[in-house]
Amino acid sequence: MSIQLVFLLLYFIAMVGIGAVVMRRSGRGTEEFLLGGRCLGPGVTALRLQSSSMSGYMFLGAGSLGYTQGYFGMWYALGDIGGGILNLSVLGRRMRKLSQILGSITSIEYLEHRYPSKWTRGIAAPIALFCIFFYVLAQFIAGGRGLEIVSGVSYPVALAVAIGVIVLYTYLGGYLAVAYTDFVQAIVMLVGMLWVLIGTLQAVGGLSDGNQAIGALDPTLLTMWGRGLAFEGQWGIVIGALLIFSIGYMGWPHVVVSHMAMKRPGVARKAGVYSLLFNVLFIPGPYLIGLFALLLVPTLANPEMAVFSVAEAVLPPFAVGIVMAAIMAAIMSTADALLLQSGTIASQDIYARFINRSMSEQQMVWVSRVIVLSLAVIGYAIAVVEPPAVASIVIFSTTVLGSAFVPAYVCAVWWKKANAAGAIASMLAGTLSSVSWELLAMPAATGLDPMVIGLALSTTTIVVVSLLTQKSHPVPERIRRAIDETARLSPIPASLRRGQDSSLSAQADILAREHS
Repeated sequence: MSIQLVFLLLYFIAMVGIGAVVMRRSGRGTEEFLLGGRCLGPGVTALRLQSSSMSGYMFLGAGSLGYTQGYFGMWYALGDIGGGILNLSVLGRRMRKLSQILGSITSIEYLEHRYPSKWTRGIAAPIALFCIFFYVLAQFIAGGRGLEIVSGVSYPVALAVAIGVIVLYTYLGGYLAVAYTDFVQAIVMLVGMLWVLIGTLQAVGGLSDGNQAIGALDPTLLTMWGRGLAFEGQWGIVIGALLIFSIGYMGWPHVVVSHMAMKRPGVARKAGVYSLLFNVLFIPGPYLIGLFALLLVPTLANPEMAVFSVAEAVLPPFAVGIVMAAIMAAIMSTADALLLQSGTIASQDIYARFINRSMSEQQMVWVSRVIVLSLAVIGYAIAVVEPPAVASIVIFSTTVLGSAFVPAYVCAVWWKKANAAGAIASMLAGTLSSVSWELLAMPAATGLDPMVIGLALSTTTIVVVSLLTQKSHPVPERIRRAIDETARLSPIPASLRRGQDSSLSAQADILAREHS
């Protein structure tokens, strides 16, 4: 058995162990299982948010982008570095307070409570479930491919093992298991990435010498416009690259739910600092490693394996095992969050809301667990028979999520005039425009990224429609007062906690209970 495989097995055992440890605590009810009892501190909040948003893209896609397009990939990195602190600063504290005042325990239910209409959740839930399922499918495929390379077993077996570990600790511990494993995985990701980056820079003689060598191969790789200046002056594409991992992921339901699980609203401030520090250390690494892989492994057949191939070239075998664990950590930290969120949306936001409103608290937890398992089985069947391209799935699904939900989540806490009609129209406009733009191959024809178009239309729509429908769809006064409260640094007044509106929820008795 190789040392790399030993490290992976120990890593898998540790992740399942975390799920088992928190199983007792998460079994007490829906809020415990889906939000961890709103008890997470700044460190876990920050690293959970970052690791669940980055996925295997950082080790596979980012390295590939550096290898093929040089410093052009840094546009994505620039947006991503500030994405965490932007997310926590804009939404964190306010969304934490508003979700508790409204009694919301899922990120989609939160939208319905803020924009009171059954159509809010009826439209948001299918959009989110569709995108998140394909996003988690991409993580399954990446996890299977990574484990296949290290272990030498066939892809179907490797895929089954990767999915099995993810499902097991998600199934056992719910949100707490996901949060704490994501915290551990973020640390593993950071250590692994920095180790490879340091080894890479030593191998090429430092950043300056490495850049000179790259310039001798192709000077256009040292520009921000891609190989052969392919993207020179295409600001529509560049802006899209900046937006997708900065503003865009304020619309990812599996990420913004982190705000709702914080111990208290004030956690957001310190979590933002931790998030920024993590991003500065972690994010530039894979793009630089991918770039310098042109010098260290110039005949690489698959650019997505750039980071792993460089690690094998510059590190001792035991360190390669740690790096492979880091790659799997990046994949699994996103997959578990996505899988839990998929189960939550299907069980809480669709089944319990529209099909069986009389479900008990324990029934909801078990339905969520059954759906997590079902989605994993379906994902395995698709991934093993005809696995689609990982990078294209990730970019497409995250673009649609950002286009559909960013204005709804941001306006929920910052603009009291945003109403149900505006939010519903915005979600539809963002989804349809970004999907259509991609399917019609408009980015190549116009030089405008689908994220730019989708976000512009969804933002414009929520503003225009909300203003035009203030009389027909007024924002309830209780919600206006709740939004005013989110701007204050003081604790939530008892009168607002007692005044939660649970009438729209399928679990009214659960939502009546509050945790300070």
